[in-house]
Amino acid sequence: MRSRSGWAAVVASLLLAALLVPASAVAQQAQPPGGAETPSGHTQGSGASATPAEEHARTGSLKLVGQSPLLNRGMNAALAIHGDYAYVGSRTDTYGNPDLAGIMIVDISNPARPRIAGKLGAPDTANPGESSRELRVWPSQDILIVLHTNCGGRGAHECTAPSKNDFRFFDISGANATSPKLITRLDESTHEFFLWEDPDNPERALMFGGNAGSGPTAFSVWDISPVAQGKPPTTVARSTHGYTAVPATGAPQIPAGGLHSLSVSNDGTRAYFALLQGGFAVADVSDFTAGRANPQIRPITANENRPVWSGPGAHSALKLFGRDWVYVSDEVYGSATAPGHGCPWGWARTIDISRPATPTVRGDYKLEQNFVENCRQWEPRPRTSYSAHNPTATPNIVFTTWHSGGVQAISVADPKNPYQLAEFLPTPLPRVAIEDARLSSDPDTGNGEKVVMWSYPIIRDGLVYVVDLRNGLFILEYDGPSKAEVAEVTFLEGNSNLGHALCFEPVGDAPDYCDTRSGKVLLEEALGLLAGMNLRPQVAQPLEGELLRALRAVDRERDAAGCRALERFVDRVGAYEDQGARRGLSHRQATQLRDSAAGIRTALDCRA
Repeated sequence: MRSRSGWAAVVASLLLAALLVPASAVAQQAQPPGGAETPSGHTQGSGASATPAEEHARTGSLKLVGQSPLLNRGMNAALAIHGDYAYVGSRTDTYGNPDLAGIMIVDISNPARPRIAGKLGAPDTANPGESSRELRVWPSQDILIVLHTNCGGRGAHECTAPSKNDFRFFDISGANATSPKLITRLDESTHEFFLWEDPDNPERALMFGGNAGSGPTAFSVWDISPVAQGKPPTTVARSTHGYTAVPATGAPQIPAGGLHSLSVSNDGTRAYFALLQGGFAVADVSDFTAGRANPQIRPITANENRPVWSGPGAHSALKLFGRDWVYVSDEVYGSATAPGHGCPWGWARTIDISRPATPTVRGDYKLEQNFVENCRQWEPRPRTSYSAHNPTATPNIVFTTWHSGGVQAISVADPKNPYQLAEFLPTPLPRVAIEDARLSSDPDTGNGEKVVMWSYPIIRDGLVYVVDLRNGLFILEYDGPSKAEVAEVTFLEGNSNLGHALCFEPVGDAPDYCDTRSGKVLLEEALGLLAGMNLRPQVAQPLEGELLRALRAVDRERDAAGCRALERFVDRVGAYEDQGARRGLSHRQATQLRDSAAGIRTALDCRA
């Protein structure tokens, strides 16, 4: 029986060889309100944690493979990749220097030596008031999508007023990859957008936008299919996001919030809304993806049951593959930006959506700077942000940018208890053409003040690509638990359903490019991992028995029975962990076994 989703393999032998390093990031239970040193990068030192370091030991690494400082220009923005080229946008407009302005095109055919191969500038972009803040590539049609938006003036993005907002679409096929040709434009805009390609028709794609507001254009959908024929996109909908303040009058306990961004399920039936101070919600968007007449948003999360929390609120929301869980991140700037910003900045939450009408926050992930009790140590830093930002997830790892906290690799094998696998901070450039007035303008004390990891990470051919707003493009290699599900990815990003998203959570049969590893192979690896632990027979034999039952079930093409045996295995692991290392399992052993089980679960397409 062919596994439908086996890219989430966990290589047990890597776990056995992993080095334990104290972690600077920890997970806590949240109550719902309703690497190695490298010449050009380093791992942030460990700091205060709410639980003993040995309980959340860092077991992975992010190693620098290559980087480009992008001419030391600073004010970089979004990242897109197609073929041998990376495209990096800008948060500002002209830089006062046409050599720096616009979209940098970087040859990444040799990831160890990326080099600038071209630039897209005026008159196609980088005119006064134009910030190429958001980029996406529609790879099946060789189209680069550029969103000009939020080009703020002095003290923000150093742009020429007023901001000029629109979409532009470029042909990047063949020789046009380094010299993009304008196809068409759309004189509408938004704040962020998610690119959804129809799994059954690669010539059909929609953009879902959120404008960070709650008004009549808070939510937008555009059909970009006509662009491949040289025609402008079709506006399918522009409307409110469907949620209102609770109560409707008086001081709201739950604000309406603004739709900052959203993600859409691979099958196009569900959207996951990050509503800023309005929290998080799940909505049915199948009218749009199915092409129905008079399409509407149909809220699934009850208006009064949205989870909310203090601060600026939910920035990004990304469902975890194959499970009823969503990873939600904040974004909080330094205190100079506005009231409500500054320490403890913003972090990430994991939300249980098994009952989508009443989502519940179950866990969170913080760096040491995100604990209120540490704020006296980390303030004043009015123009620095140790905040979560944009995530990309494999089944068991979230890779996310964290502004001055660098790049974080977070285990979500147990979503209730996310913990740090690895992190990476680059060595900052000595100077750049423009510092970001709100994110990189504090003095550098060696604590990441001149680091601003910003973009959605993109995984391409097993490497992690990410843009630092100040310091340029970085190419990283992850090693550690669940390495296989990263190493085998050809393309994955958190703001589209492209590439290996459809391997991790197929719609019907997995695409042919998903050359999956079988659950059987992973079960055999788990048995080897277990044998290598030399546990007491009273512990080892029951655990081995459940794995053998799962293996026999898979041999007989009874994956559901294998999933049930696997869940019993995980339950036993938890029980033995409770008994402690002398009588049962150490926390490290239990974590290794749970991570292994998570990879098997994904390979068998088990549902948590």
